[in-house]
Amino acid sequence: MTSTSPLQPQRPPDLDDMARGLEATGDYKVLRRLVPREPSASVGPSERVGLIIDLETTGLDTAKDEVIELAAIKFRYDQSDAITGVTGIFQAFNQPSGSIPAEVTRLTGITDEMVAGCKIDADALVDFVADAGVVIAHNAGFDRKFAERFWPTFETKNWACSASQVDWKAHGFGGAKLAYLLSEIGLFHNAHRAIDDCHALLEVLAHPLPTNSASALAELLDRARRRAFRIWAENAPFDLKEVLKKRGYRWSDGSDGSPRAWHIEVDESIRETELDYLRREIYQRDIDLRCQAVTARERFSARR
Repeated sequence: MTSTSPLQPQRPPDLDDMARGLEATGDYKVLRRLVPREPSASVGPSERVGLIIDLETTGLDTAKDEVIELAAIKFRYDQSDAITGVTGIFQAFNQPSGSIPAEVTRLTGITDEMVAGCKIDADALVDFVADAGVVIAHNAGFDRKFAERFWPTFETKNWACSASQVDWKAHGFGGAKLAYLLSEIGLFHNAHRAIDDCHALLEVLAHPLPTNSASALAELLDRARRRAFRIWAENAPFDLKEVLKKRGYRWSDGSDGSPRAWHIEVDESIRETELDYLRREIYQRDIDLRCQAVTARERFSARR
């Protein structure tokens, strides 16, 4: 009589092997959950410090609405602008003066109960950001205005916008939404919470761009370091507004103290070309035009 050994429980196949097998067919794309990087060793002698920041607020009015969550990740990067690690994480809730609007809670998951009695420690935040040479947000035109309003230390920082200062479309991406960019590099996360979005942006910036071997951070910082000029098409003919809009001009209603006019920001290398275009095609005469130099220290600030 032949004895048989009891059946051994089968070991489940390795999930990473399964994912690689699916991807190898060319018929599937597998997204992996983003695993946040943990803070590690201090900054090396040749490394620099950057800061990724994200804010959740009670609304979109940068002059009136309030911050309900602030998150920031401080990271190291080397001389080639490649991210080398994380040095610190900051996250805090803040109770606003009134109730959080229902639509904000639906979007972020942040409730009145979560922020009750909470206040962002301004001194701790100032200490945290002190050594950062650049502050990066995925919508810096929004986040910087809120940050400066509540914490003036951000007025003295260089800022960069990862949504508008990387030419994502030129690198084959279909848009600049953070969740989309993250999915394109094979990851997913819990969107619309400040700290999760900071971790997501860190991975997007660390990833090599498809068209070259440089990281997205390298292109972003290259763009941020360049001096640009904001050109104002004041009193431009009304019937040419669509021409200006198509060319990339945006309208300012003057509510922030700037001229009430169409404007565009261009690199210093093409400033004269753009001024010549306005004189030739828009005004059809020689005219002095307002032209302001803009660096990362002023860019995206309400003070402009």
